Amino acid sequence: MRAIRTVICLGLMGVLATATCDGDNSDDKRSGQGKGEAPEQVPPKSSGGGIGLDLIAEGLTSPVALMAAPDSSGRLFIVDQIGVVRVVTKDGKLQDDPFLDVRALIAPIMQAYDERGLLGLAFHPYFGQNGRLFVFYTAPPRVADWDNTSVVAEYHAAPGKVGEKAQPVAILLQEDHPQFNHNGGTLAFGPDGHLYVSIGDGGGANDVGPGHVEDWYPANAGGNGQDIKANLMGDVLRLDVSTPGTYKIPADNPFVGRGKGEIWAYGFRNPYRFSFDIRSGDLLLGDAGQNMWEEIDLVRKGGNYGWNVKEGAHCFSAAQPSTVPASCPSVDPTTGAALIDPVIEMFNLANPMRGSAEGILTVIGGHVYRGTTVPQLDGRYVFGAFSTQAFDAPPAGAVYTASRGSGGSQWPSEKVTFVGRPDGALGHYLLGFGQDLTGEVYVLTTDSLGPAGNTGRVYRLASTPAQ
Repeated sequence: MRAIRTVICLGLMGVLATATCDGDNSDDKRSGQGKGEAPEQVPPKSSGGGIGLDLIAEGLTSPVALMAAPDSSGRLFIVDQIGVVRVVTKDGKLQDDPFLDVRALIAPIMQAYDERGLLGLAFHPYFGQNGRLFVFYTAPPRVADWDNTSVVAEYHAAPGKVGEKAQPVAILLQEDHPQFNHNGGTLAFGPDGHLYVSIGDGGGANDVGPGHVEDWYPANAGGNGQDIKANLMGDVLRLDVSTPGTYKIPADNPFVGRGKGEIWAYGFRNPYRFSFDIRSGDLLLGDAGQNMWEEIDLVRKGGNYGWNVKEGAHCFSAAQPSTVPASCPSVDPTTGAALIDPVIEMFNLANPMRGSAEGILTVIGGHVYRGTTVPQLDGRYVFGAFSTQAFDAPPAGAVYTASRGSGGSQWPSEKVTFVGRPDGALGHYLLGFGQDLTGEVYVLTTDSLGPAGNTGRVYRLASTPAQ
């Protein structure tokens, strides 16, 4: 049991937090000095009377993403971390046979807790005509003593053939990854037609250790998050995939000619889930914190989001991660980019400064609600927390909504209380969100800490008379 606990605790330094691991201390110009005072954070208010959950699918293992194909089939596609994509048909039936299967290609997954696996899926905007789609998974390592390889691969399914399974076309990108955690793994097409990809900082803790290069900030060792020249870790990438089987670097990417051309934005720890607002085109991203703060970022071209100089809006010390240094740089001297603070910041459960305020284990990025079923959520950003309790407590994931702040202020958030559920709670671990073509939002859950069993469920947010 001690060995399993150690694995879980190491994982909680990645997608999750370090709150419960014995001895672990491990607008586009939102820049700040990041001093040590705790911000005036009002605990998220409970709201959402009249919001319920409609069960869409169950019997899954670890559903981490969901999306609809841009065609006329009405299907929903569920990404299960164990390596398969399952389909919910237009009439609501979960198909047994996977649409796509990479189980033979991924690095072996630990059932007790793991962040590797099949993590992302994106359909080409013209999938209905060309059948093109893309996946993100973690393959076995290519480098001795490293853990895995981040892979972006292209697949194809014959257009118009609803029962057709996706077949591999080509591996487009491979990035060596030193540790098993902080993989990122979201794929999404932006309104510009390019493919965006998130990759974490390489794993471990503090952005230090083997595979973590030196950066411009000597106060903290390591720094994949602040590096734009040595690798693609700790970044959001932007790729031109207009030619099947390969990618090109868009000429207007911000670091062409002065760093890795694929990079669109940098300074992330574990940018696990991001999405584009289907109306405004804004890119909103959840970046998992370490000991102190969890954050949602509004990502802009060339933006530096601070890690590991900062955690959230606060200065970060790799040597003493549960403390806040009095000062740190506010500008990256190598690029001239200001360190951009999050639009939403929440206390990590381990944060000693939170007092009685609610803390969370890992922020889960979501979607701006653009559907019609729950009109009170129109235009609000729906996001969540993997859990609000320690990992050895019952599953306690949570869903929040936020409206835009004004004048550069952080966005106020509210915790959703679900009608018809005990204490209004979600009652599961939260793994991710999804959105269909009409803007409705889906909630993906499990009751297992790791990718094991069959407690994975998919719900759709619903409007329910308040009780």
